[in-house]
Amino acid sequence: MHQLSPRPRLSWLPGLPLLARYITATMPWSTLLTGCLAGTVFLSVLVHVAGTSRGPLDQGTVRLAFLPAVAALAFLLRIPFRPLTQATPVPAWVAPAGHLLLAAPVLAVTCWAQLRIMVQTIPPHTIGHPPAVYPVIAQLTGWCAITVAAGVCVDRSRYADLGGAVAAPVSFAAIALAWYAPVTSRILTEPPATALGGTTAWYAIAAAALALTCVAMRDRWHRYSRHRG
Repeated sequence: MHQLSPRPRLSWLPGLPLLARYITATMPWSTLLTGCLAGTVFLSVLVHVAGTSRGPLDQGTVRLAFLPAVAALAFLLRIPFRPLTQATPVPAWVAPAGHLLLAAPVLAVTCWAQLRIMVQTIPPHTIGHPPAVYPVIAQLTGWCAITVAAGVCVDRSRYADLGGAVAAPVSFAAIALAWYAPVTSRILTEPPATALGGTTAWYAIAAAALALTCVAMRDRWHRYSRHRG
C-alpha cells in the first residue's frame, strides 16, 4: 500500500483568489466608514463651533473622537459566509484576517486626519513644544488590538451571533479599566506615567492582544458552555 505524502503547509495559498472578492464584498464598509467619519466630523464641528475661544484641542478629545472607529472594529471579525470559507481549502482565519487587513489603512488614515485636526488648532507661535503624539498613537493602537482580540474571542463563544454587540462593550470596559484603575493608570496614563513608559506599555498590551487574536483565529470551533445540574 502506498502511503500518501503529507500535504504542503502552504498548499492553500492558490485558493486565496477564490475568497478575495467575497472577503471584499462582505466587508462591513458602512459600519467601518461610519465609525471613522463620526469621530472625524465630531472634531471638525468642534473646531468650527468653538473657534479660537476654546483654545487648541487636547489629546483627550482625539481619544474620545477615535472611540467610534474602535467600536466599528469590533464588527469586522464576524464572517457571514463561514460555511463557504470552511468548504474552501484555506484556513478558517483567512477571512477575518482579510477584513482586518482591509480595515488597517482606513483606521490609519482616520488617526492621521484626527491628529492633523488637533495640530491645526494649535497657534503657530505658541511658546514651548506641543505634546508628543506618539503616546496617543500607541494608545489608539492598543485600543484597536484589545477590540480585535475581544471580537475574535466572542466569535469563538456561545455569543458568536451577537458579534460586535458584545465585543464592543467588552473592549470599552477593558479600556476603561486599564485607563482608570489605580494600578494600571500609573503605567498607562500621563501623568504619572511618562510618555515613553506609557508608549511602551500600550505597545506591549497591543502585542499581547494580537498574540491572543492569532491563537483564537486558529481555533475554528465555537465554544458553548453548559451548566451541569
